[in-house]
Amino acid sequence: FLVLVFYLVMVYSDHTGYPFPTAPPVDPFAKIRVDDCGKTKGCFRYGKPGCNAETCDYFLSYRRIGADVEFELSADTDGWVAVGFSSDKKMGGDDVMACVHDDNGRVRIHHFYNVGQWAKEIQRNPARDEEGVFENNRVTCRFKRPVYVPREETIVDLHLSWYYLFAWGPAIQGSITRHDIDSPPVSEHVVSIYKYEDIFMPSAAYQTFSSPFCLLLIVALTFYLLMGTP
Repeated sequence: FLVLVFYLVMVYSDHTGYPFPTAPPVDPFAKIRVDDCGKTKGCFRYGKPGCNAETCDYFLSYRRIGADVEFELSADTDGWVAVGFSSDKKMGGDDVMACVHDDNGRVRIHHFYNVGQWAKEIQRNPARDEEGVFENNRVTCRFKRPVYVPREETIVDLHLSWYYLFAWGPAIQGSITRHDIDSPPVSEHVVSIYKYEDIFMPSAAYQTFSSPFCLLLIVALTFYLLMGTP
C-alpha cells in the first residue's frame, strides 16, 4: 500500500515536488508610463519639479480607449486618491472617482458625489477593468469608465469638459477621511479628454520660491545684503 501511495504522489507531482499544480500567478500591476504624457494620454503632476507617477505627491493620467476613458491615479498616501469632475473649481456637486486602500491591503475603486463638503458614496459605480496596488506607501490604481452615460446628476458625461479636482488622504477601515491638504489642487482650466496635455503643478513647498514676486524679493534682499545698510 505504501508503495502505491508513493507511486501516485510521484505521478501527480509537478517538478517542484508539490502533489498538485499551484494556481497561476496574478499579473502584477503594470507601472504607469510617464513618457506617454502629452502624446498618447493627458497627465497632471503635482509635487516636486520633474516628479513622475511614483514620486509626485499626486499624479493622474487619462486617455480614450474606444468608448471608454482610462484613468490612472497615484498619490503619496496609505489611504485614498481621487479625481473629481466639476463645473467649477469648488467642491460641491461633483462626480468623484476614488481608489481606496482597505484594511485587507486591497485597493478598490469607489464612486462618490460631493454634497457640499461631504462625499456621499453612490452605489452605481461606472468603473470597470479596475486594478490597484499599495506599494511604497503609495496608492496607485487604474480603471475605465464610459465616455457617454445616461443623463444622471451623480455621473457626468466625459465628452464634455470639466474642471478636475485632485485629492488624496487617509482612510479608516476602508472609509475615506478628510483630504491631506486644506486646498487640494484644481486644474487651471476645464479639461477635455480629446486633448492630451502634460501639466505640472508645483506643490506648496515649491510654489513659494517659484513665484515671480518671491524671486524678485530674493534678488532685492541679496542686493541689499551685498551693498550693506546705508
